[in-house]
Amino acid sequence: MAMISRRKQFYPISPLLWQYLYHFDRTPDIPLVYDDLLRFAGSIPYEDPRGKETLWLTVFYDPEHMRELRPKLTKIYTELKIGGTSERHDHLMVDRIDFGEFGNSRPFRIRITNLDNDNSDYFYVKHADASRIFGLELEHILSPNRINYLVHGNTLIEEHIAGVPGDVFLRDHLPRPELNKVRIAKEFTKFNERCFIRLLGDMRSVNYVVDITPDFEEVQYRVRPIDFDQQSYQPRGKTYLAYHFDSNKSVTKLAFAVLNRRAIEQYVAEEHAQMTRRAKVESGRLKALLGVMRREELAPREHVARLAADLAKYHHTDTFRDCQTMGELTATHISHMLDL
Repeated sequence: MAMISRRKQFYPISPLLWQYLYHFDRTPDIPLVYDDLLRFAGSIPYEDPRGKETLWLTVFYDPEHMRELRPKLTKIYTELKIGGTSERHDHLMVDRIDFGEFGNSRPFRIRITNLDNDNSDYFYVKHADASRIFGLELEHILSPNRINYLVHGNTLIEEHIAGVPGDVFLRDHLPRPELNKVRIAKEFTKFNERCFIRLLGDMRSVNYVVDITPDFEEVQYRVRPIDFDQQSYQPRGKTYLAYHFDSNKSVTKLAFAVLNRRAIEQYVAEEHAQMTRRAKVESGRLKALLGVMRREELAPREHVARLAADLAKYHHTDTFRDCQTMGELTATHISHMLDL
């Protein structure tokens, strides 16, 4: 069983990381709203569509404060979706604001509704943290998924990642007889490897979603992380392997039941090959990101030493012995596993 400390220290965005973010157009002039959102006047527990309470709170604001917030939030949504090419967002309404006091980023989830067609969408406002930003960037570069986010000051804006929450999928979808067990086992195997290679920890079932796409004959699945707070932070190697978490026990058991060793090795090799191709296509960007990351302080020194020892034992090599930061460990691990 992998153990995760619930809170970790926030790490500020360094001048070098700001330069990187500016170069790759992640830093538009958006309103600084995180602190303003903390000034809510009241809250009630948010219930999911089945009427079950969640970890979210729906929050409320004084009318005058809400009048100030509304145009800022719709402007941010327009910037996130259109890139600031439109000044018109009066047809957008802030339908609901939820607050999550759990985890590290203490996020706000903003529901935006288009008044012209009653269609709703979401985005997230979080406290900007260097660890999380490195996690978002590595996901954007090395995974099959594109990540849309913006940073300004202490405000981090993230696009909603659609999918069935992992815990809901394992509870409601995994037992279904029509589920293609081999396909979900294959995808979870690849997801586990993807997270381990780039050292993204804490992939408990509440921290990823499953994107379900009907195909012409079958159904395709893709597992996507939605929480990047534990990028290159935890000291124990097991916390970077999703199958070690108790909440993933059912899908881990399924994978070992329906996949033999040869199949698992094939899917792991596939993921290595695909990640290597992505790394080569984005070699300039990846080199720039890891160059900044190597210089950053992203975890206590004792975490670095413990993880270096765990990785050395796991891979039977002393390659990680001289790594002094989590960024160095991450860069070395990616290079070692992808033969870059």
